[in-house]
Amino acid sequence: MASFVPCLLFACSDSKPEFFELNNPSRLSEWNLFDWNNEVLKPSSETLVYRPKNPLFTDYAHKLRTLWIPSGKSAQLRDDEIIYPVGSVLSKTFYYPTNSQGQMLKVTDRAESVVELANNTLIETRLFVKRTDGWEAFPYVWNDEQNEAFLRVAGSSKSIELIDERGSTEFTYFIPNENQCSGCHVTEHPKGEMHPLGAIASQLDTKIEKKVSKTYIQELLNRNWLDKAPVAQSSISWTDTSASITERATAYLNMHCGHCHNPNGAADTSALLLDGSHDLPVNMGVCKTPIAAGGGAGDRLYSIVPSAPEESIMLYRMLSDKPDEMMPELGRSLVHEEGIEIIRKWIAEMPGTCPTR
Repeated sequence: MASFVPCLLFACSDSKPEFFELNNPSRLSEWNLFDWNNEVLKPSSETLVYRPKNPLFTDYAHKLRTLWIPSGKSAQLRDDEIIYPVGSVLSKTFYYPTNSQGQMLKVTDRAESVVELANNTLIETRLFVKRTDGWEAFPYVWNDEQNEAFLRVAGSSKSIELIDERGSTEFTYFIPNENQCSGCHVTEHPKGEMHPLGAIASQLDTKIEKKVSKTYIQELLNRNWLDKAPVAQSSISWTDTSASITERATAYLNMHCGHCHNPNGAADTSALLLDGSHDLPVNMGVCKTPIAAGGGAGDRLYSIVPSAPEESIMLYRMLSDKPDEMMPELGRSLVHEEGIEIIRKWIAEMPGTCPTR
C-alpha cells in the first residue's frame, strides 16, 4: 500500500486511486480518487465518471459519480447483475451550484464531469467500497475551505438555503451514517447485503453523451472492467419526457421506493410492490388499503385512488416533510416537485374507481 503524502491545497497530479482493505482513512484525499486544485474538483483519469439512467433525488443536490476497479480485475455479469471485484470503489459527490454572491441555487441537475469550485459548493462525498466481506459505505463531509472532506461515520447535518426565482428555501441537509446507508442499499431483509443502486446493468446502459452512441456498459467492456455485455436493456428513465406517464411513474417509484417496497425488502409487510414486480394493480397500490400506515395515511383510504391524486396516500406521503409521514423516509428533507408532478399526472390519468365506505 502506498504511503499517503498530503497535497498542498490539493494541487495534485493525476494519481492512481488507493484501496484500503482494513483501515478507514480520515481524509477523502487519501483515496486518490480526485485531482484537486484551487479551481476544480476533477475525478482521476483512472476512474469512470458515470450517470445512471434514473437519478435519485436528494434535496436538489447535484451529483458527480465515479467508478474505479483496480488494475487486472474485472466485474462479473451474473443474470444481468454486476458482481464487482474486491477493491472496487464508487464515489458520489453532492454539491450545489452558487451565484456570484456565493448563494446556493435550486436549479436543474446538470451532467458534469468536473466541479468548478468558484461556481459550486461541495457538501459531501459518499464512498461505497467493495471489501472482502462485502460493500461498506463511508460518508465524507467537506470543510468550509472546500479543500478536504473528512470521514464522519456518525453522519452529520448542514443548514442550507437554496435560492430560485420564487425566493429562498431553508432546510437541514442530512448526511447519513453508515447504518442509514444500509436502509437503501440493502434490498433484501433481514439478512441482505449492501449493493449499488446506480452502478448496475439496467442503469448503465445509457449513453455517455447525447451525441455519442457509446454507453457506460460499453466503456466498462472497453476497459476490461466487465467480463461480458448484458442482454439488451429496456428500462425507461423517469427523466425521459418522450416516454409515457405510466413508464415514467413506474421508473420513478422503482428507483426511489423499490429498494424497500419489494417482495424481500424492508417494507415487505406493507404488501406494496414498487420495484416493478407487481402482478396486479392493487399490488402497486391501486385501491389498496394500508396495512400499517398509521397517521401517515392522512385520513385517506387507499394508497392510490384512480383519477384522484389528492385522495391518494402515496401522493400525501410524498408531499409530506414530517419524519413520521414522509416517503421516502431517508435521503430527503425537501419535497421533489418534479417527481410529485409525474406521480400526480399518472394517478390523475388512471382509469377506474375505488369502493367507498
